[in-house]
Amino acid sequence: MIRKILHKPQALLGLAMMLIVFFVVAFAPFIAPHDPSELNVAHALSAPDSEYPLGTDEMGRCVFSRLLYGARSSMSIALPSLIILALVSTVVATVCAYLGGVLDRIFDVVSNIFMAFPPFLVAITLVGLFESKVFSIILSIVIAMWVWNARVVRTYVLREKQKPYVITCRMSGCSELRIIFRHIIPNVLPHLLVIFSTGLSSIIIMISGYAFLGLGLEAGTAEWGAMFVNAKQLIFSQPQLLVYPGLCILFTAGGFNLFGEALRDIYAPREG
Repeated sequence: MIRKILHKPQALLGLAMMLIVFFVVAFAPFIAPHDPSELNVAHALSAPDSEYPLGTDEMGRCVFSRLLYGARSSMSIALPSLIILALVSTVVATVCAYLGGVLDRIFDVVSNIFMAFPPFLVAITLVGLFESKVFSIILSIVIAMWVWNARVVRTYVLREKQKPYVITCRMSGCSELRIIFRHIIPNVLPHLLVIFSTGLSSIIIMISGYAFLGLGLEAGTAEWGAMFVNAKQLIFSQPQLLVYPGLCILFTAGGFNLFGEALRDIYAPREG
């Protein structure tokens, strides 16, 4: 797979964009010239200069520093959400699809109920139930999106369980759990990487949507969605404050989407 990625420009571009985002997340404290929460009202809405590379916002805070730390805030929610989402949807869908019978029928009924409601509506309903904003946002994303991923995982597992090697494992006396976790999941994992790499961009956009609706992190937190919402009040006088976080969201979502779509193209021949 690595060889195919290295020979696919789309995958390399997406991977490079992802690495840039992860680099910013890891080294934001060393790159940022200022504390993202530092107020300097005397320099409010200043133009870019050597001290403030992208100028300041309405509170005199360094826009460049807030964008760097905003990557941390967004990814600190998006990555845990994706990991939990991947584990829940993969394990539940694989076990239900492989064992079949009543368990699979229950899964089908439950998933149909969840799919009757738009994910964003479910998330909005759940996000205010807990004191911790981060925990409530992560939980709401997982509950809202798990079924959509699980249905796709189920399709791959149903196809995989019919293959000869699974029948051979049963005949050799392997337990059902061993077949699921040692054979089924590792063989469908490459296809799942495609689903979850593209899904991360959806999570990032959803987090930004929370802030737009007033359901995001605490006020003052350096987060792209919150910056975007605050800047909309200055759209005519300081439109750049709206553009900067929007470009960051677009860049990050685009990188993961490009890489995910490239993986899908690599594995498409195997799906035929």
